[in-house]
Amino acid sequence: MTLHFPNMAEPAGRTLGDEEVAALERVIRSGMLNSVWGTEARALEHEIAELYGSRHAIACSSGTAALHLSVVAAAPDPGDEIITTPITDFGTVAPILAQNAVPVFADVDPSDGNLDPGAVAALIGPRTRAIMVVHLFGAPARIGELRRLADLHGLTLIEDCAQAWLTELPGGRFAGTAGHVGTLSLQQWKHITCGDGGLTITDDDELARRMRLFTDKGWDRAAGRSHESPGLNYRMTELQAAVARAQLAKLPGVVASRRRTAAELIEVLRPLEGPALRLPRADGHAWWLFPLVLPGGDAPELAAHLSAAGIPARAGYLKEPLNRAPLWGRPVYGSSRYPLEHYDPAPCPEAERMVSSTLLIIDWNEHYTSEHVKIIADAVASRPERASSRD
Repeated sequence: MTLHFPNMAEPAGRTLGDEEVAALERVIRSGMLNSVWGTEARALEHEIAELYGSRHAIACSSGTAALHLSVVAAAPDPGDEIITTPITDFGTVAPILAQNAVPVFADVDPSDGNLDPGAVAALIGPRTRAIMVVHLFGAPARIGELRRLADLHGLTLIEDCAQAWLTELPGGRFAGTAGHVGTLSLQQWKHITCGDGGLTITDDDELARRMRLFTDKGWDRAAGRSHESPGLNYRMTELQAAVARAQLAKLPGVVASRRRTAAELIEVLRPLEGPALRLPRADGHAWWLFPLVLPGGDAPELAAHLSAAGIPARAGYLKEPLNRAPLWGRPVYGSSRYPLEHYDPAPCPEAERMVSSTLLIIDWNEHYTSEHVKIIADAVASRPERASSRD
């Protein structure tokens, strides 16, 4: 019988269990499901802040909401620019547009798909307000260089850590703590989940104040029914928070397990590494996915070969990088294109090549075993050569 690869859409691929059921029952029996008057969301914020060593953590309804809060914290004027990566979920970019700012896509490092600081530096201009970096697949981005750029130009540095729970930066800090704001996601497919949910972390009191107000419709609860600033209802429910707290207790084990089997796969694939196959750097990686880079451009062929062997692998991660998404040139609000009039995202050749031909990703899971690793390694080792390479 073919070995099953657990995935995060099924019980066998998650760590959901009795602890989460008990947490839900605790909240339901309390009669208070709203976090304004409840205790679970505030407790989750305290636990996240303690884990990350941050002064503030703000819970919200989704990872995309957390990114929206981070853009609100950066306070761009209409038409200001935020530099980000084209290899990411649209949830990274949607909040930029929601605040009437303009996303500017910088190219990536072809070895791992993370933002190239040199490409970012070349795009900084008078309208640049922030840099939004994604720690792609759980690999730490070159955050030290990006922080220096941000500080040099007076920009807000936002870290999107949706895929990077407990990713370690050089020096031992967690991803999310090197920028001005870090964001986390609790969506179904992340390391831990409550279905949907998000958090922001920051050491800046003023940024925390802006984000907390925006989460609750700009409502300063201490002042009565008074709205201090514009905002939305991005509140996390007590049910989400209770499940997230139970999941948070399991997070170190989840990441440790993913790291253990990823290290096994790297070790067994090491003899195959060379010009045709680049292995990911393990340092600090949290392994949301396991990426491989094939500089020769045969990622689609290898992905098809692995899939035929029952391995959850696919080429490219996205259908196209976001700078090539079909939405550009279409209306933003009603029939208006504001703030994207005359907007044409610049080419990002490294990102475009990765998505079209050199990047391959393998779904990763804390329930993988050494047997799963062996099946993957054997399939990679037996990949068919391109005809051109045999000529």
